[in-house]
Amino acid sequence: MDFAAARSWEPFHTPKNLAAALSVEAGELLEIFQWLTPEQAAAVMSHPERAHRVRDEVADVLAYLLQFCTAVGVDPLTALAAKIERNEHRFPVPGEAADVNSDEG
Repeated sequence: MDFAAARSWEPFHTPKNLAAALSVEAGELLEIFQWLTPEQAAAVMSHPERAHRVRDEVADVLAYLLQFCTAVGVDPLTALAAKIERNEHRFPVPGEAADVNSDEG
C-alpha cells in the first residue's frame, strides 16, 4: 500500500506542496555537503554516518519527485529522455556539429 495513502495524506499532496517538499529535501541533501572541501565531498560515502544521511536524503528527494510526477501526470523517464535530447541539440559535442556561435555560415 502507498505510504501516503495509508496515512490519508493525499489531500495535502498537491503539486505546490510536493514541489516545496522536494525543494526542502534537496536542501537537506545539500546541507550534508555545505562546508566540505571538494576532497571531503568526493569521499563522503566512505564515512558511514554521512553515507547513511546521503542515502536517506536521496530517498526523500526521489520519493517526493515521483509523487510530484504522479500528481502532475509527468512520466519522469520520458521527461528525462526528452530533456537530454534537447540538451544534445543545444550543447553538441565539439567537432560533431556546426557551432551555432561561430561566424562561419
